[in-house]
Amino acid sequence: MSAAAKFDFSGARIIVIGASRGGIGAAIARAFQDAGGTVEITGAEPECLPEDAARFPYTQLDVTDTDAVESFAKSRGELDVLVNCAAITKRGEEMDPEFFQHVLNVNLVGSMRCAKALQGALAKRQGRVINIASMYARFGSPQNPAYGASKAGVEQMTKSLAIAWAPDGVRVNAIAPGFIVTEQSARARQDPTFTDAIEARTPLGRWGQPDDIAGLALFMGSDASQFMTGVCVPVDGGYSVV
Repeated sequence: MSAAAKFDFSGARIIVIGASRGGIGAAIARAFQDAGGTVEITGAEPECLPEDAARFPYTQLDVTDTDAVESFAKSRGELDVLVNCAAITKRGEEMDPEFFQHVLNVNLVGSMRCAKALQGALAKRQGRVINIASMYARFGSPQNPAYGASKAGVEQMTKSLAIAWAPDGVRVNAIAPGFIVTEQSARARQDPTFTDAIEARTPLGRWGQPDDIAGLALFMGSDASQFMTGVCVPVDGGYSVV
């Protein structure tokens, strides 16, 4: 099979959970569609961005609502790629136990809900799950303890599902983005001391863009990665190697 054919998603069905606000989820959805895939997206908001509403079928979906997730999954008979990108964080506010629990419910349990609900659809196509973890899965964060804990859980969940679902031919991998320019990181980027420190430590000398994540997602969703499962790959401009 040629390299071009491996990244041709014509006829493939892709769902990106958590892509309503632009950012990483939307960038991944656009990349799969540009590669020929049939893509639909979800988000917590009533509507997605206008530019994406013109491109994708959109479903408002609360990933903390098991019944809603299962209902959504029932009408998706076969699936080639599931991307779990739904996540929340509030820098400096995550020490509150109730909010801490809510963050885990969205970021970690929500990813598990969606993966489990769509397991049958993925098995029919020997599909791929791509979970979005974070560099905070491996670094402590005094301002984002719930987010970090949830993403560490996503990385571990990825390993466990990779083993459990391998007999069905379903591969499960994860991406750990570094500091990316998104709406979610906007609050942190208001602190010039913080942003300057990030750029100074990052070997590539900049914050990442959502499109920097999309290429690896295409690879993980393609046959080019057919002997790869259970791994979490950092995309952080070299931040984690310093």
